[in-house]
Amino acid sequence: MKPNTKSPETDTGNTVAFRRPRARDGKRMWEIARDSRVLDVNSPYSYVLWSQDFSETSIVAEVDDHVVGFVTGYRRPAARDTLMVWQVAVDEAQRGKQIAKRMLCELFDYCAPTGVVAINTTISPDNEASQRLFAGAARALGLHFEREPFFSADLFLDSHEPEDLYLLTPAQTTV
Repeated sequence: MKPNTKSPETDTGNTVAFRRPRARDGKRMWEIARDSRVLDVNSPYSYVLWSQDFSETSIVAEVDDHVVGFVTGYRRPAARDTLMVWQVAVDEAQRGKQIAKRMLCELFDYCAPTGVVAINTTISPDNEASQRLFAGAARALGLHFEREPFFSADLFLDSHEPEDLYLLTPAQTTV
């Protein structure tokens, strides 16, 4: 992925641009996360910091120079070839346009030259929309898709659901 790539929207005529986040995008990212009413919302400061320190492994989507979505991620310390996706969110007015899947694919393509070959994420069992999103991204990227238990609910202070680990990995080849 180039630092700023554009692709046409077929249903609106608007162009979606994908780029690395900058610190000034943190406020808008926080607003999108808050307005999702689904994500665990972090502090506004954390989105500014993430945009600054993890911009190489994160992405924002823009329509008409306005941030409408984001993916935050990082390289797993114990598996540097794996992009761990922390959050994916799209502004409500832009949903249904495949922007989330396109952001995941663009981000993976951008990270691939740095040695990233896999994506991991955690998803609660009741979040079927995210499960479908990552299954679709795995298909689009030609990656194998599987799930395994990860964090049990008793690890959280609140009534948080458990989190399963979803692995999007290179397809196994046999000789």
